[in-house]
This record gives sequence, structure tokens and C-alpha cells, in this order.
Amino acid sequence: METEFDTTLHASNAGYDVMHNDNGVPVKIWARGVPVDEKARKQLLRAASMPFIHKHIAVMPDVHVGLGATIGSVIPTKKAIIPAAVGVDIGCGMMACRTTLTANDLPDDLKGLRSAIERAVPHGRTTGRGRRDKGSWGEAPETSLAAWAGISDRFDVLCDKHPTLRKTNNLKHLGTLGTGNHFVEVCLDGEDRVWFMLHSGSRGVGNRIGSYFIELAKRDMEKWFINLPDRDLAYFAEGTDHFDDYVEAVEWGQDFAFRNRSVMMQNVIRAARSVIAKPFDAEVEAVNCHHNYVERENHFGENVYVTRKGAVRARLGDMGIIPGSMGTRSYIVRGLGNEQSFHSCSHGAGRVMSRTQARKEVSMEEHLDAVGHVECRRDAAVLDETPSAYKSIDAVMEAQKDLVEVVHTLRQVVCVKG
Repeated sequence: METEFDTTLHASNAGYDVMHNDNGVPVKIWARGVPVDEKARKQLLRAASMPFIHKHIAVMPDVHVGLGATIGSVIPTKKAIIPAAVGVDIGCGMMACRTTLTANDLPDDLKGLRSAIERAVPHGRTTGRGRRDKGSWGEAPETSLAAWAGISDRFDVLCDKHPTLRKTNNLKHLGTLGTGNHFVEVCLDGEDRVWFMLHSGSRGVGNRIGSYFIELAKRDMEKWFINLPDRDLAYFAEGTDHFDDYVEAVEWGQDFAFRNRSVMMQNVIRAARSVIAKPFDAEVEAVNCHHNYVERENHFGENVYVTRKGAVRARLGDMGIIPGSMGTRSYIVRGLGNEQSFHSCSHGAGRVMSRTQARKEVSMEEHLDAVGHVECRRDAAVLDETPSAYKSIDAVMEAQKDLVEVVHTLRQVVCVKG
């Protein structure tokens, strides 16, 4: 029988509201002015009832229901990690860099720039027996091989312990985009300076690592007769069979994701140089940050594991990226070091419609009107990413003004989707 939770929000004098929890720690939510689904509230309280949560769970304004743990949540744990809270897109995150170009340096017709980026970065996915996945490399280029060389030895060690991980798209996915909400964009800031920005993670190999260890954790719970409020909250405790292997694997996956974004950015810059006549420098300002990951940190005087599932680290001075949707603004932000949020902020706008719901409820005309100012695909396959499927990025930013300050506001002019 499902535990009954009181999901009432109680206002605090700080910038957040609180759900009190008779079965565990409180949940502090930075979502004033932003809708929070009832299912997400209950899911948060189930996670907060786990016995090893440190102090409280912090919730970002882009919060929505996820697998096991809620997307947009920050979960600090003592001597345990919940693999499903980290998720299967281990190390998913953002990278952005400013160039010395301005809007006037871009070609009048941006279709050629979009096409050049699409050729340089494998994206999307082809399924079917015997067909090569268009979203992977046929032969990995030098940029991918160089990045792989720095992590291949550790991958071999992981595969010796867990052979199933070798049968994955690993090297062939290094420097590729993926599908869904992953994207590459060309953006302009408030001074009309050109930025390149992209969103992706650890691709096929990260998915396999996440899925594999989530199942191991569930089997461990059955083995030890541990009852959970949700099977997807299965966990590894320090000192148990799989804990160290999971930490090793997830850290490798996060490194892969970081390198994946770096390789893609190199290839995007090279593609842009093939189209834009004016010579330019890139990475004048650069940010590369995870928003699905776990890290050892110290909070409120204790060493803990902090899982950010759809959240960005925002220590004092940390630079981060908060994207809106394919038709709205994105933000380069600087952390304010709010301890109550475990030094975190949102990772985006957050969905208000499922992908299925968006495809059913949003017409092609409405979508085209929302992205009319952007050089992007205009087919039904991207309807699930339409701007109205997401929360208001303005409301999201207002709700977390005590977590980050805005450094640059970006508007996209080119968007590449998988």
C-alpha cells in the first residue's frame, strides 16, 4: 500500500517553500510562481523518506516527474547512492563558448551554417537490423580518438569487472549528440556576440552503465529484503558488493560526457569556420557543466554524496548554463553559493507536457510560430520539443534569483536537434 504524504507547501522567510515530511527529511522547493505537479511532490517525499538523506532535499523550479527520483532535485546522501537518481544519461550537461564574432559576421542565410554543423556532429538515431546508426561515427575522427585515449584504460578495467559494458556504443558515440532534448545552437547575447552552445551526455555507454547498475541495486534490495517506497529508489550502501564499482563507473561516465561535449564543440567550431568567411577565435568564455551526476561534497559540516538530477552546481562564483527551449532564451549564470540549495540551480525550464502529450496537443502551426525566428528543422518529429511543452523560463529564473545571477542572456538563431 502506498504511503500517504501531505504535499502541502509551507512558505518560509527565504526564497523557498517547504514540504514537511513525517516519514523523513523536509523538502525545500524553489518554485514560487512555477507550477509543481502533484505527482512530482509525492515522488519528492518518497525520496525524502529514505533513511540516509542528509538534512533535506532541495528542489529546483524546473522540477517534474522522473524515473525513481524527480528531475530538478538535489539529493544529498550519507554513505549511500541511489543509481536511478543519477539516471541513465550519466553526466548529461551543457557546454557554451563565446566567440569573437558578432551577428553581422554571420551569413544572411543561416541554413548553410546549420547544415555544416549537422554534417560535423552525428545526431539523431537510425534503428533497424543491419543499418548503421546515423547518430554514431562510422570511423571515429582524430578528435574523438584523442579524447578516448585519456579514458580508455579505465574503461578496460570496468569491462574486466562487468563485461556487458564492453558491448556498447562507446568510442563511436564520443563526439555525437543523441536525440530528444539534446541540441546544438548558435546564439547571440545582449551585445549581439555569437555563442555556440550544446547539450548532451554520455550517450550509449552511459545509458548502459546506468541501466545495468540500477538493476543490480534492485537485485541487492531483494537479496537483503529491504522494502522501499519505490523500487527505483534502490541504492548501494558503502561497504556493499557493488558500491565501489558503481562509483568508479559513474565517475568514468561523467568524464566521458564532459569529453563528449568538448569534442562536439571542437567540431562545431571547425564547421562554422568552413562557412563563416571572417576568421574568429572561440572559447573566449567557456562553460562545461554537468546536470545529471553525483559528486562527493561537504555540506553543513559533513562529507556527503550529492546527486543532482537535472540541477547544476552553483557554488559562489561557479559558472553554469540554464537553457530554455528551442524557441526561447537561455542563460549563462554565476552561482551565489546558497547553502540551503546545496549550492545548486535549475538545469533548464522543465517540462509541463510529456512528449506524447506535446505531439497530441500542439499543432504544427503553433510550433512553427514559436520557432519562426530560428533556423531549425520544421517537421513533426520535433513537435515534442516545442517551446510550449516547457515551463516559462522567465518564471523559472525569477524563482531562483537567490541561487544564481544572470551574466549573459542568449537567444538562439540556429538550432540543431537529433
